[in-house]
Amino acid sequence: MTMERGSMASLDSTLRKGPPGTWRQPELPEVIAMLNFRLDPVKINAAAFLQHLTFKNDKVKSEVRRLKGIPSLVSLLDHPTKDVHHSACGALKNISFGRDQENKIAIKNCDGVPALVRLLRKTHDQDLTDTITGTLWNLSSHDSVKMEIVDHALHALADEVVVPHSGWERASHGGEESCKPRHLEWETALTNTAGCLRNVSSERSEARRKLRECTGLVDSLMYVVQSQINRKDVDNKLVENCVCLLRNLSYHVHREVPGCERYAETAPVNQGPVPANKGGCFGSRKGKAGKKDGDDGSGDVVDIPKRTTPAKGYELLYQPEVVRVYTSLLRESKNPSVLEAAAGAIQNLCAGRWTYGRYIRATVRLEKGLPMIAELLAHGNDRVVRAMSGALRNLSIDNRNCQLLGLHAVPHLVANLPGGQSQSGRTLSEETVVSVLSTLTEVLGNSVDAAKTLRTSQGIERLVLINKDGKRSEREVRGAGQVLQLVWAHKELRKPLEKDGWKKTDFMVNLSATNGPSTRANGTYEDSTMPLLDRGEKRDMIPLNDLGPEAYSTLDQRERRHTLDETTDTLPRGVYGGRKGSLPLLDSYDEKLIVCITQTGPSLPYHCY
Repeated sequence: MTMERGSMASLDSTLRKGPPGTWRQPELPEVIAMLNFRLDPVKINAAAFLQHLTFKNDKVKSEVRRLKGIPSLVSLLDHPTKDVHHSACGALKNISFGRDQENKIAIKNCDGVPALVRLLRKTHDQDLTDTITGTLWNLSSHDSVKMEIVDHALHALADEVVVPHSGWERASHGGEESCKPRHLEWETALTNTAGCLRNVSSERSEARRKLRECTGLVDSLMYVVQSQINRKDVDNKLVENCVCLLRNLSYHVHREVPGCERYAETAPVNQGPVPANKGGCFGSRKGKAGKKDGDDGSGDVVDIPKRTTPAKGYELLYQPEVVRVYTSLLRESKNPSVLEAAAGAIQNLCAGRWTYGRYIRATVRLEKGLPMIAELLAHGNDRVVRAMSGALRNLSIDNRNCQLLGLHAVPHLVANLPGGQSQSGRTLSEETVVSVLSTLTEVLGNSVDAAKTLRTSQGIERLVLINKDGKRSEREVRGAGQVLQLVWAHKELRKPLEKDGWKKTDFMVNLSATNGPSTRANGTYEDSTMPLLDRGEKRDMIPLNDLGPEAYSTLDQRERRHTLDETTDTLPRGVYGGRKGSLPLLDSYDEKLIVCITQTGPSLPYHCY
């Protein structure tokens, strides 16, 4: 009580103007000066008031930075009094949210990340844990802060949040599966943490290596996703962040995990004889595929060696059993980000010439994943369509998959090409159209049956339209021309095509019709068309763009901004009056989701996004 009276007395001289009992709102420099006042109640109220002032106010946030308020707030994170460091952390959470990246850099430059980590390790308060992890999530959207978080906060986030609150440890030690999953109680902190790690996992290979090798992290993420699948609750932000993080950790896994050279395969990636039976594995996305004429895929035998010890840690990322997790998400989820991430994870795992890539491709087929992915090509979200197309392209490396996709997936791919009435008003991006064209190239291969399916699906019309439409980019024209060349290479199809009214010139790449930038230094091409090929001739793949020497492993640098609404009280009872209605705080993050598509041709690049 004495301190409260002292606090009030200390504020009187600053805030009272006029007759006793009247107050004025303090100016910002005064509030920041109060952060260093000797009495704790003044510090508490000053930090809480800053949290209130900075809510959805970018101008005030910048002013706090200019007036050197951020170092004072960071220093209060080590204050022994709970209310002091709680209010200071709440203010930093608001300041770290927004488009002004200088605020995030300022927090980093005064060692804000280590201070947040120290507070996280010593607190057992759930609300404070939510605030700390939310602040780290905000900070993780800036590239310059990502490795700072990996180096200083990763193990604390795993040890204090993800592992203990996911429920994985209890389940792995024989805990009851029927009891309420522990992660539901800590869902906000887990969501924030997964969002933070989701951001930093896109930074560089070193960041992904440290995340993969962090004890218990991958195990806990897998446990959370699987338990949410069991509960049929897969569309929330927690699942989205976990699956996107797993997707990023699967990127280049075949070349980045310890001992990866043991899994490398030098033989051609197209493996296994093409079976005589057609169809198989294709059925309804929501139901089980009907078994008829031995076409259910059960005749496939995948020679996957039995493990002598259970997989753990980063090994869980690429075990064939993980396919069931991703196909379950593709079947059950309505969240576009979850669908995109699940397909992206499959896409990553199928990339490269390695043993587990071969296992994954076959397991997806046996788990009826091919029809799910093919049907999701009709999704209304551009990024989902692109992810499904990329996954199918890598899956088609398997001969059996390629045959099935050639017979059943070609109409779904054609439906995403410009032209026709089946797109229902959808406008797909250039990247997505190019991805679809690349997948068509792989799926068609040398299969005359797939080419016939393309013809009956009105694919020729759409490809020729791209080829001759002056509004399409050079990459789209080259991609369409490659598919047309594959069709014309089948001599037995030429007469039927000519009966349909097509000419030989329709199947030649017309680069002069593009409006996209030229890849030639002099701005011109020596020839306006590419030569046609006969089946059996060596075909040089048409490069869809010039990505340089790193074409096999590029990261897209585009950023997407999302928000997560929270409800937090920003003002304590005290000097500035009673609580108003609780104010929602916003967490912002920029995500970079990584997908790697392999290639089989010598110069056709894949696209990472």
